Amino acid sequence: MNIPANLKYASSHEWVKAEGDIAFIGITDYAQNQLGDIIFVDADVEGETFEKREVFGSIEAVKTVAELMMPIGAEVLEVNPKLQDSPDLLNKDPYGEGWLIKVQMTNPDDLDDLMDAVAYQGILD
Repeated sequence: MNIPANLKYASSHEWVKAEGDIAFIGITDYAQNQLGDIIFVDADVEGETFEKREVFGSIEAVKTVAELMMPIGAEVLEVNPKLQDSPDLLNKDPYGEGWLIKVQMTNPDDLDDLMDAVAYQGILD
């Protein structure tokens, strides 16, 4: 299981890559593996603001639908446009081309509540 050390992780299996007060959010390798073949992403939320742990969309796989939980308080600046035509990027490259949303953090201290790679691995074992 790929768990990059430079990211922060939520127990709901989203990752956060912070760059100043801007962050990218996606789903973990574990999450995409559990979901199976992803066929649709519903996250038309550009310009909206969410609280930590609020649902901001869903992912549809062949056999299930999973909610996407916001791991930090943030305003959505951009939804990954590539996912509309290629939702399978979440399966192929969950930490790269398969990012979900780009956000402006409303409270950067929310990052302190997330896990590092070692702690995240611990909840998977």
